Amino acid sequence: MNEKIAAYDVKMTKTINNLDGELATIRAGRANPHVLDKIAVDYYGSPTPIQQVANVSVPEARMIQIQPWEKSMLKAIEKAILTSDIGINPTNDGTSIRLVFPELTEDRRKELAKDVKKKGEEAKVAVRNIRRDGNVAFKKLKGTEISEDEIKDLEDELQKITDKYIAQVDKMVEAKSKEIMTV
Repeated sequence: MNEKIAAYDVKMTKTINNLDGELATIRAGRANPHVLDKIAVDYYGSPTPIQQVANVSVPEARMIQIQPWEKSMLKAIEKAILTSDIGINPTNDGTSIRLVFPELTEDRRKELAKDVKKKGEEAKVAVRNIRRDGNVAFKKLKGTEISEDEIKDLEDELQKITDKYIAQVDKMVEAKSKEIMTV
């Protein structure tokens, strides 16, 4: 792969990784510990991810269990979950916290599927913007030591890479939507 193209390939890969991370935080009826990824707990004055102050496990399909390494962290973790946007009330039994995920309603599933599609569209726009930036950069090479044919080849190669990543986004969105809509 041409080094002029490689930089845009890396940027598109980052876009895909970002989308993957966002899709992982969307809950689909099953307990997924990644829904806690964006929640930080006040740990001795500094915001710390829950996974760094507690053992997070999934003992059942629709339950997450959080076992803090220090009992004093129970209240802080409970408070962080309550103030987050995951919409689940934690159950504190004095030694651990349980999050029980309710079955999603049909309306909520459709809403989540729409949200997934929207995130997919945003990722596609980002990929296309990277392609546009690349094409603009290639056009600026006109009149230098690179011929117009070589510029055209670079644009074609960038388009192929763009198509590959757009297809990947579509696959990811389809898989997540299917996961959400499966009862």
